[in-house]
Amino acid sequence: MESFLEIMSEEWAIRALVASSLVGLTCGVIGCFMVLRNMSLIGDALSHAILPGIFVAFVLVGYSSFGFFSGTLIAALISAVAITWIQENVRTKNDAAIGIIFTFMFSLGVIGISYLNNKEGVHLDLKDFLFGNILGVSNEDLVITFFVAIYSIGSIALFYRYLFISTFQPTIASTMGISVKLIHYFLMLLLSFAVVAALRTVGIILVVAMLITPAAAALLLSARLKHVLVLSGFFGLLSAILGLASAVVFNTTPGPAMCVVATMIYAGAVLFSPSKGLIFQAIRRARQSAHIEKEDILKFLFKSTGEGGAAPAIISRDLGLDIAKVTQHVKSLVREGFLMEKMTQPTLTAKGKSRASELVRAHRLWEKFLVEEVGLKDSDIHEDAEKYEHILDPDILDQLDAKLGFPTTDPHGSPIPVKKLRADNPLLKLRPRAKAKISKDQISEEVESKLWELGLTPETAIHILRIDAEEVQLRVGKRDVSIPASLARLINVN
Repeated sequence: MESFLEIMSEEWAIRALVASSLVGLTCGVIGCFMVLRNMSLIGDALSHAILPGIFVAFVLVGYSSFGFFSGTLIAALISAVAITWIQENVRTKNDAAIGIIFTFMFSLGVIGISYLNNKEGVHLDLKDFLFGNILGVSNEDLVITFFVAIYSIGSIALFYRYLFISTFQPTIASTMGISVKLIHYFLMLLLSFAVVAALRTVGIILVVAMLITPAAAALLLSARLKHVLVLSGFFGLLSAILGLASAVVFNTTPGPAMCVVATMIYAGAVLFSPSKGLIFQAIRRARQSAHIEKEDILKFLFKSTGEGGAAPAIISRDLGLDIAKVTQHVKSLVREGFLMEKMTQPTLTAKGKSRASELVRAHRLWEKFLVEEVGLKDSDIHEDAEKYEHILDPDILDQLDAKLGFPTTDPHGSPIPVKKLRADNPLLKLRPRAKAKISKDQISEEVESKLWELGLTPETAIHILRIDAEEVQLRVGKRDVSIPASLARLINVN
């Protein structure tokens, strides 16, 4: 650790750290728009196409950081304009145009640098430009990189609204008088700056990783552009710092180390992103699968056992589920109030019957729709209905019911349950001065939610004070509660 700190406190290491941090931040922010506009390949192309600028700059001004910056920037802009011109004016595929220009420019650069290296007293190490040489960063390089970072990030902040609308709604941007083509060329200029600034740190081959990978990771973690820009810039900065530190620790090349760190950050986002990560997707799929299996158990009990129950072994056999999984689901359904266990046989509660009835209604309405409206055969509809019964929204089911003319039977002749709109023993039917308890079996989760908001949990003792056309007045403990009559009609009591 002392050796590491001693190395990082040296002047060349500080220059390298500052330069790589600025490059990581700049590439991360600019890279967001490259990824969102499907311009990632252009970034790769420009990074290769700047090589002729190095050759020309060396011929004209010798080994100069400012000369290399100017030459490579001009080469990048020429390449960007050439690619765009071919895409707009020649019948050539967009990716083909990119490939043609960048391979041509890259080849010219390799030929030119090879020619110079064959001359006596001249040595330009092509490897330093391809993979970067951050340990050779000069003060002049640092100044150039600093101004590139300030200009690029400042420009994005200043023109954020124009960049936003031209990225997501180019047609609307045009109708508002915003030149989408001008914004495109402006982004190409910023991209050229970023590529040139990264020449010393990660080199022309690996710069595309610093442009794409942090942005791709940020887009997995957020859907808001401002947050994505901040995250991407942070990931680029973190990749540069950790990459340089790991290069010092493991005595390897800094540029590739930064790209490896960026990829590891991306891999972390792929796995752990709350909305798009593979781990959370797997958890959601497992929960959805368990939810469907539990609803299948409710439906099985509703259709096959009537008022009675069924042993877990029978449920397991008929539904093709593992007995341990059935036992686990039954315990969960009991806790949720959908089932009660009598003599080790799960039996539907009123709440469970209501939910199972909704599932059967959804299944049979969907079968009716597929036969009468889509024209499918009776034998082809069961699997689709099995899938959609779990995800059809209640409002969609009501619309489907009305569209079909409120049918009473499905295509197989089985009765379609009628939607339950009233409680079995509604609160509204009680008389003043009557006492009761809130039932744990309510007709819908919406009613349960409203009761919870009122502080009325299952088995809560209530005393009716007054009932009129508008509301019901209750006493719960030492407090009075007013419930609208429309809600009181839906509340089950014991």
